[in-house]
Amino acid sequence: MTNTLNTTKDKAFRAFVPYFFSLVCLLSSSFMVASDNVEGAPAKKFNAGEMITHHISDAHSIHFFGQVSIPLPCIVKTEKGFDFFMSSVFNDDHHEPSKTYHSESTGNTYALHHEKIYVIEAGGHQLPVMHHNSIRDVELNAEGVEVDPSHIAAPQEVEANHEFHGIPVTDFSITKSVFGMLMILGLVVFLFTRVAKAYQRRKGQAPKGMQNLLEVFVLFIKDEVAIPALGKKKTARYLPFLLSMFFFIWCCNLLGLIPFLGGFNITGTLSITMVMAAMVFIITTISGNAHYWGHIVWPPGVPFAVKLILVPIEIASVLIKPTVLMIRLTANINAGHIVILALTSLIFIFGEKSAGAGLGVGIASTLFMVFMFFIELLVAFLQAYVFTLLAALYFGDATQEHHLEEAH
Repeated sequence: MTNTLNTTKDKAFRAFVPYFFSLVCLLSSSFMVASDNVEGAPAKKFNAGEMITHHISDAHSIHFFGQVSIPLPCIVKTEKGFDFFMSSVFNDDHHEPSKTYHSESTGNTYALHHEKIYVIEAGGHQLPVMHHNSIRDVELNAEGVEVDPSHIAAPQEVEANHEFHGIPVTDFSITKSVFGMLMILGLVVFLFTRVAKAYQRRKGQAPKGMQNLLEVFVLFIKDEVAIPALGKKKTARYLPFLLSMFFFIWCCNLLGLIPFLGGFNITGTLSITMVMAAMVFIITTISGNAHYWGHIVWPPGVPFAVKLILVPIEIASVLIKPTVLMIRLTANINAGHIVILALTSLIFIFGEKSAGAGLGVGIASTLFMVFMFFIELLVAFLQAYVFTLLAALYFGDATQEHHLEEAH
């Protein structure tokens, strides 16, 4: 009886530990948010929109808490060439540039303003002031002096910042999302390389360890996604890409849920999801057979008047499908982060009114954040699955063979 009771207590404790750890992590994340926005500016009113935008946006450094951050390489291109430097040359204020960087190679002076790098001086000449909500046509000559807009053959519209000197640069920097993407790619390659070697060493034996864990998901994508959408004959051709997309998206989503790790939001960055959607579009377009393109350009068995309406819609759908992939993934991942950050913001909004209100709302918000955290774990897997499934369906539709009427 005593052994049974001790076993039950042990199981209950083990089940409690993950929930308690998650609660502590989320509470700690809340205090980290408070330190980001309150430290050094106690009189400044808390701005929920600014805080949420800052945490889901890409950045030129990996910020952990307070003033603790890891700088990342900055690679910028101007009319005078490329410049290479670390983001640590800027003061990590996240709001206003209090420090600038002067490049000896190009003679340009740069500033980081709202996570965008600007040239504020070119060739020793300070650039004109850009006023809020104004649009200017800006071009500099070799000496860094602004050219008269009337002489610009192809003027470039630059959206201005409030009373800020400078113009944006062409930015090729290794930002936080790019760094996280490269880290996940390296992790996925490492894991699957080890698993592949394990299969070679242990031929005919039951999988174990990491091999056993990954095999479950590999078989799931193969049997439940690829084969139903593509058929057994074509699965081998597209399965490597589908597996790569699934594990990359899933691991990126999980990385964004780990507290104290810089708040990565890789698949919530539109430029990254755009590249993945473009890859699906290119593969679908190349794989499309005559039957696929024939139904898009000139659907058989459809009256001519209907074709005039249907054909433009079918042609537009070729671009709409990958666009939907991109927007769905980006929006769903950002939505979860925004909800958690909004719940965190309630603590500080009510805390500014009174300490009691902040404490009461903090308890309720933390409980909701724990719930949302576990929902996000499900969403991380679900969005990777949906993206992979839709990609497989697009490939299957593009490679579908023509069926004769006699076969129906």
